[in-house]
Amino acid sequence: MKDTSSPQEKDLELDCSVAGYDYKLPPELIAQNPAVPRDSSRLLVVNSLTTITETASLHHIFHDLPALLRSGDLLVMNDTKVIPARLYGHKSTGAKIQVLLLEERQYNCWLALVKPGKSFKQGAKIIFEARQLGIRDWEDSYPVPNSQLTATVLETDTATGGRLLQFDVPEGKSLVELLEVFGEVPLPPYITASSCADDQYQTVYAKQPGAIAAPTAGLHFTPELFQKLRDRKINQAFVTLHVGVGTFRPVEVEDVTTHHMHEEWIEVPIATVEQIRATKAAGGRIIAVGTTAVRALEGAAQSGNLQPFCGKTDLFIYPGYQWRVVDGLITNFHLPRSSLLMLVSALIGRQRLLNIYNQAIASRYRFYSFGDAMLILPSVCK
Repeated sequence: MKDTSSPQEKDLELDCSVAGYDYKLPPELIAQNPAVPRDSSRLLVVNSLTTITETASLHHIFHDLPALLRSGDLLVMNDTKVIPARLYGHKSTGAKIQVLLLEERQYNCWLALVKPGKSFKQGAKIIFEARQLGIRDWEDSYPVPNSQLTATVLETDTATGGRLLQFDVPEGKSLVELLEVFGEVPLPPYITASSCADDQYQTVYAKQPGAIAAPTAGLHFTPELFQKLRDRKINQAFVTLHVGVGTFRPVEVEDVTTHHMHEEWIEVPIATVEQIRATKAAGGRIIAVGTTAVRALEGAAQSGNLQPFCGKTDLFIYPGYQWRVVDGLITNFHLPRSSLLMLVSALIGRQRLLNIYNQAIASRYRFYSFGDAMLILPSVCK
């Protein structure tokens, strides 16, 4: 039977299909190390409703940002801090186990992905050894017999396939305090040959521990760049979203509208809400730094108006979403078929975003966590 669907109807179908968010990326464009200095990464500016073309005015360096924004604009950033959430342990039999902490459900009781996890049922124990570096200093403050840490599997979490682990730590201490000794900062699986230091996978403004992945759009900022932004009266405000499994898990359903995001913890303080209201009242623009800042802001505005909020959000943003707070966005280049790609598509359109990605690939931009960035200005989403 002949397909009589209009181009607009076909576009709408693809907007709702995970296959519509696919693209091919040459493996060599997956950045393995961050730019040095941080603000020397490239910046692709999206500032027109027309199809993107190869013009020099669109290609910048991140340190050009102050000249690309306007006085009175407000950058909203996610101040979460990545914790050393990856731990390596073993069973009593000696079998090796890898654990990725996701979130603390109760005091020293964490939801975690365990690999391999099929054999880990209720009551199973995992033993972790302290890393060699810094054990002596650690032992002085947090004595544990034989420099070991143990955890017991309480139950399986059906939503994530993970395990709820109860950690046995010294009385009065928290697991987070011990992770510097027992854990390591987890890099994404597509970063396989990195020589970066742990602090290079943290934003310079990271403050609130709790994330298992960095809000990577913020990695490009330096103290010197912040000063230049302040000199131009471009202001900053902060929210917190502890990046978890919901941000980086692939969309595994064909119909995008049936995908359910895993909840992530956010805080949008009253000071930030007041800054946003004042900025909008004065005609300024709200530029979110990263998709996590977007989810925090829009998650706190689900009642219709932005309000201070502290709790969890499972907000999933895809084309057709009604924007309430965000005007523009600074973001890195995201994985195919990811919820992050769908979020950015909701801002500027799926096919247009794919066209931009193809142009970025042709121009040899670097992709993903340590890669280059895009600046999407409000003119494309208003």
